[in-house]
Amino acid sequence: MTLDPIAKALIGAGLVLILGGFAWHFGWIQSLRLGRLPGDFRIERENFRFYFPLTSGLLLSAALSLLARLFR
Repeated sequence: MTLDPIAKALIGAGLVLILGGFAWHFGWIQSLRLGRLPGDFRIERENFRFYFPLTSGLLLSAALSLLARLFR
């Protein structure tokens, strides 16, 4: 029995989401300090809050690009 490529992609995405959920639940993601890295902009005023995670976004993008290259 062979799986359709779309089925393989959906199963893989599901496994990644499940693993990510476990990592979030047990605090492994919070220990990485994503969202609080130098270069993540946070501006707080009385009635205004602006947050732009520039460094965290770049780091996640680089990690996902590396994973995509490795599995290609």
